[in-house]
Amino acid sequence: MATAETALSETHATRASARVPYPGTGTCVRPPTQPTPQDSAHAHSVDGADSAPTHPSGGAHNATLIGSVQRAMRLLESVAEHEHGAPAKQLARENGLALPTAYHLLRTLVHEGYLRRDKGLFFLGEAAERLSSSGAQQKRRSTVADALAHWRDAIGAPVYYAVYREGEIEVMCVSDTPGNPAVEEWADFRETGHAHAIGQCLLAQVDEATRRDHLERYPVQPVTPYTVGDDRSLLRRLDRMERMELVTERQEYALGTVCAAIPITVGTTAATMAISLPSHQADRLLAAARQLQTEIGRHLGSLAISISI
Repeated sequence: MATAETALSETHATRASARVPYPGTGTCVRPPTQPTPQDSAHAHSVDGADSAPTHPSGGAHNATLIGSVQRAMRLLESVAEHEHGAPAKQLARENGLALPTAYHLLRTLVHEGYLRRDKGLFFLGEAAERLSSSGAQQKRRSTVADALAHWRDAIGAPVYYAVYREGEIEVMCVSDTPGNPAVEEWADFRETGHAHAIGQCLLAQVDEATRRDHLERYPVQPVTPYTVGDDRSLLRRLDRMERMELVTERQEYALGTVCAAIPITVGTTAATMAISLPSHQADRLLAAARQLQTEIGRHLGSLAISISI
């Protein structure tokens, strides 16, 4: 059984093609980012020096550096170093700026939300905090995507990462290759959780009331000739499963495909990692799933924070 301590926080996205809506390069689904403050005032610095010298090498790589932007970034860095805030005079002195220039840049940063001023002291604002949070999330997503890509190559099968959140099955990340493609999402993945291993694994981890609520919204329906027949049969199957038991399904969601899903506890959120194989490789499904389970158990400690996509 693999565990992690943080909860997940991302959303499901779709793709225009018929494939599972995730690129095959180990990419995780990213939620829409909140808009950052736009440049509403194109002001020049008080000292009039708004451009730094161009790159000495010239040519195609000769880019003009905007001096006022550089100075504003240095001020942001300085404010970040002062946990209890800092006055304009101190920030100007630390950055070698004339006080009028520092005041002008600080006022602009406050106006744009990157800094806030309280009793003459400057602190990081909400916009700067969003940048920091977004950067950390991107790093965590990259870590998870790298892990899935590693397991994909080691096992020779596409690897999926999904959660059950707010009553919905959400596939957060998929890593596949042209040679080992992910299963085609020919029927809405969220609405057919009764048919695929990911959905069954997630539903097996939640309580009975949550299961029944899910089935009221997404009742069992035939997806292939092998799909479970009705709600009652599915509930009996889920009741027989151990909460952290590996789940397999064979052609219940897609003909010619077999799948296995491994339950993961991420805080209080039901989560799973899964693989799929063409049905002619069904004889190696369990061995591949056990290999993934071992890999997850071995590395989940280092991914305990990163897995919070």
